[in-house]
Amino acid sequence: MISIECLRYRNLAIDALTIRPGITTIIGANGSGKTTFLKLCAGIALPDSGTIMIDDAPPRLTEIGWVNEYPDRNILFVNVFDEIASPLRFRSTPCGTIDSSVRECAGALGITRLLKRSVHELSGGEKVLVSLAAALVHRPKVLVLDEYDSHLDLRSSVKIEKIIRSSGVEYVIRCTQMMDTAINSDHLLFFDAGRITREGTPDQVFSFLKGTAYYPVLWEC
Repeated sequence: MISIECLRYRNLAIDALTIRPGITTIIGANGSGKTTFLKLCAGIALPDSGTIMIDDAPPRLTEIGWVNEYPDRNILFVNVFDEIASPLRFRSTPCGTIDSSVRECAGALGITRLLKRSVHELSGGEKVLVSLAAALVHRPKVLVLDEYDSHLDLRSSVKIEKIIRSSGVEYVIRCTQMMDTAINSDHLLFFDAGRITREGTPDQVFSFLKGTAYYPVLWEC
């Protein structure tokens, strides 16, 4: 269980929140605190006050995978294989294990054909898949996704949704502007001006948002 208490950071204020295993999706307007919250959950930023505990450990002592909205900002290496392998190499994982783990992860995402390619030759969607592979290859407890789907076509979004569901990651925390993505969540959080104004299942939250821009067009079809 992820437990958040008395959290304060910039415009973000969350008095109490519990996140259980599964996929938790955050929606809300630009500037409402979604990305800030994800950075706190990933340990990229530290709260001004309050706590975030992931199964009784802070984020920086937890295995976390992170995918940015703009993969180019996170990519460290020129070669795709090296990029996916980097989290394992930073942990001094044996070479044989690195090779098998990278190939297994790339196979699961359908990008084995890209392993020898330069990252700079890839399309935007392919870079997202490589970034996702690098986030998953070390089998994190938490996968944090910051609008990872904003540059994907429908086919790629559906494919990645299946990959995330089958990854075995205990906690997936993501934000999106795609309501058809948000529908496929176990838990939904609606942010407004740094506060969580609604939380619950997609059915519960979207019922509250009916008639707004956040209500999925296909929700009742």
